[in-house]
Amino acid sequence: MENGYDLLVIGGGINGAGIARDAAGRGAKVLLVEKDDLAAHTSSASTKLVHGGLRYLEHYEFRLVRESLIERERLLAIAPHIIWPLRFVLPHDKGLRPSWMLRLGLFLYDHIGGRKLLPPTRTIDLRQPPHGDVLEDRLVKGFEYSDCWVEDSRLVVLNCVDAKERGADIRTRTECTALERHADHWVAALRGSDGASDTVTALNVVNAAGPWVDTVLGRAISGEQHQNLRLVKGSHLIFPKLFDHPTCYIFQNRDNRIVFAIPYEHDFTLVGTTDVGFEGDPNDIAISDEEARYICDAINEYLRVDVTPEEAVSSYAGVRPLYDDKSASNSTVTRDYVFEFDDKGGAPILSIFGGKITTYRKLAEHALQKFPSIGGKAWTADEALPGGNFPVDGFEDLLAGYLARYPWFPASGMRRLLRAYGTRVADLFGEAQALADLGEHFGGDLYEAELRYLREVEFARSARDVLWRRSKLELHLPADAAGKIDAWFAREG
Repeated sequence: MENGYDLLVIGGGINGAGIARDAAGRGAKVLLVEKDDLAAHTSSASTKLVHGGLRYLEHYEFRLVRESLIERERLLAIAPHIIWPLRFVLPHDKGLRPSWMLRLGLFLYDHIGGRKLLPPTRTIDLRQPPHGDVLEDRLVKGFEYSDCWVEDSRLVVLNCVDAKERGADIRTRTECTALERHADHWVAALRGSDGASDTVTALNVVNAAGPWVDTVLGRAISGEQHQNLRLVKGSHLIFPKLFDHPTCYIFQNRDNRIVFAIPYEHDFTLVGTTDVGFEGDPNDIAISDEEARYICDAINEYLRVDVTPEEAVSSYAGVRPLYDDKSASNSTVTRDYVFEFDDKGGAPILSIFGGKITTYRKLAEHALQKFPSIGGKAWTADEALPGGNFPVDGFEDLLAGYLARYPWFPASGMRRLLRAYGTRVADLFGEAQALADLGEHFGGDLYEAELRYLREVEFARSARDVLWRRSKLELHLPADAAGKIDAWFAREG
C-alpha cells in the first residue's frame, strides 16, 4: 500500500515512544504521530523518578512493584546519563504507619526485584547531620533506601531519537483526526500544525494518546461508549533549595498519601505530588491554590522551617490517564497499565490506559505481543539509549574525559550537557575548537550549536521545547532567553 506502515502509534508520551522504538528495532515500518511536542503532557509532569512504588505495596500490587524494581535497574543500565541513583529518607512519625510496617515494606522493596546495583535500606538517626538541622525535633528515627532519578522528557525524546535512527517516521505537531477501519488495515487522516493534511495506511494501530485515549477510540470505533479513563491530576512546586544535601525525603501524610522533597537542578527543591480528580481539558492544566497549600502543609509537618506557596519559584501539573478501576480514592487507583485490544471489526487497535515511566519498556514488549504480524524478538532490555553507552558508575570518568577533550567549555556546563546527551555531546560540538565556534550565546552555557542539535536530532521546535522539556534551563536563564530562542527557531525554520 502507498504510504503504508506496519504500525501507527498515536501519542508521543513515554508509552508511545517506547513502543515505536521497540517496533522499529524489530524491523517494522513505524509511524508515530503526536499532536504537540514529545512528552508535552503527562510524561513531562511526573515526579521524575524511576522507582518501584513503595506505597503500592500497601495496595498489594506486588506484581507491579516487582516489575518496576526489575525495570529500575535495567533502565539505569541503558541510560546512565539521564538516570542516576538517589537515596531517600523515610522518617518514622508516631501516629502514622508503625515502624515494623515500614521495615517490612522496605525489606520487600529491597528483595522482590532482585536488586543488584543499588545499595540496600538502612536505619538512620535523624538527630544526626545532615537531617537534624532540617527536620523537626520529634523525628528521631528514619529509614534510608534507594531509588533513581530520571529526566522524564528526555527519556521520551531519546526513545524517539533511537526509533527514528532505526527507521521510524516521527511526526510531532501532527494530529490523527480520523481513523477508518478496513478488514486488514487502517486509513488515518493526519493534520499538521500548519494545517497541511495527509492520509496514511497502517496494518496495526496503537492508541497511546494518554488523556485523549478515549477520544481516539471514539474516532476509531464509533457508536460505542468509551469511558475507561480516570484522570487524576498531580501537581508539584519548585522552591529555592530547602536543604543543602543530596538526600531526598519521602514524608507520610495524615491522609495516608506521601509527598517527596527532592534536590532539583542544583539550586532548588522539587516537592510533590497531589492526587486530585480532574475533569476538563487536559490541554489547560495548572496547580490550584488548594493543591499548593496541601503540598506546603504536608512538608511543613516535617521541616524545621516552614514554607508557603508564595515562596515557590515555579510549578507544574499534569494528569495521569489511569484506568478507572472504580477505586474510592484517587490515590488508590491502580498505576498498573491496562490494555484494551480490539480486532473484532477488522484491523487491530490496541489502546493503553495507565502505566508508569518505570515500566514503559516492559509495557512496549507486552504491547507488541498483541501484533503477530510485527514479529521479531524483544531487544530493548540491554540496548543503550542514545548517549548512554558508558558504564553505570562511569559518569565522573566520562566527565573528566570530556573536560580534557574540550577544556575551553565551562565545567559546570559540561556536566549539564553530559547529563542530557551523554556520549553524544561530541555530535553536538561537531568540529568546534572554541566557544566562538558554538554560535550565538543565549545565556548561561546555552549556545546555538545546542539549539541546532535539538532541532535537527531531537525534534525541538520552540523555546518551550528546549527550556522546559529537553532541559530545565528555564529555571537558570534570563527572562528574555525564551524570546531569543523562539526568534532563532523562526529564522531557522
